[in-house]
Amino acid sequence: MRLTSGRPPSRKASKGRGRTGPINEGKRAVEPIIRIVDLWKEYSQNGGEVTAALAGASVDIARGQIVALLGKSGSGKTTLLNLLAGLDQPTRGRVEVEGTDLRALGEQGLTSLRRRRLGFVFQFFNLLPTLTAFENVFLSLELIDIPDREGAYAALDAVGLKGKEDRYPYELSGGEQQRVAIARAIVKSPSIVLADEPIGNLDNRTGEQILDLLHTQVRASKSTLIMASHSLLTCRYADRVLRMEDGRIVEEAPAPWGKAQ
Repeated sequence: MRLTSGRPPSRKASKGRGRTGPINEGKRAVEPIIRIVDLWKEYSQNGGEVTAALAGASVDIARGQIVALLGKSGSGKTTLLNLLAGLDQPTRGRVEVEGTDLRALGEQGLTSLRRRRLGFVFQFFNLLPTLTAFENVFLSLELIDIPDREGAYAALDAVGLKGKEDRYPYELSGGEQQRVAIARAIVKSPSIVLADEPIGNLDNRTGEQILDLLHTQVRASKSTLIMASHSLLTCRYADRVLRMEDGRIVEEAPAPWGKAQ
């Protein structure tokens, strides 16, 4: 696990732009860490009208990229993250993570994927209220049979919470709770971090601090980060911006600001 409490050296964003084929990086082609192909998720209540939360989304994401997934409420952002995590099943289409089609994994395989390869950061933090900050982070390691207490302390130190390890969530501010959530996500050095509205419950100043911290930590661990948000602030920290509308990825553009560069 590589953790840092400082900003990593800046580097140029990846130029990988492939949709369904290998991503070109210089003269070599590499397989994307995430591949989404013609993904649909439809719902019907009591046999009535069918509603498509996702309607044919397709995109490739390169290893180590930071992606801002923008869209209004109901555009399909959270549905897409849930399918990436194997928390829901698509109506049709496929999701591949590190070359594995999620359809080939049973429940046990999907649970292992979430515990070992994915990190999660949520809008409302989702910390266990009866556990301290340390215990919330340490649990992430216990679930994968790596009882590394020093690693948990190091993760909290890296997000600026040294000295607050024994505090319960209700004793922490919103920004501090989100820092615990980031420490919990990064402590196991996941391949992919999925962040669903990570600053949606924070004021602008705290939100910017959280994005800066999240950016720093995923760069240090070389993880891939996907941030679903309606806030343009996330674009400042992204290599790529994907815009969602009515269940489709309708726009793809390089990050318009230079912080991720």
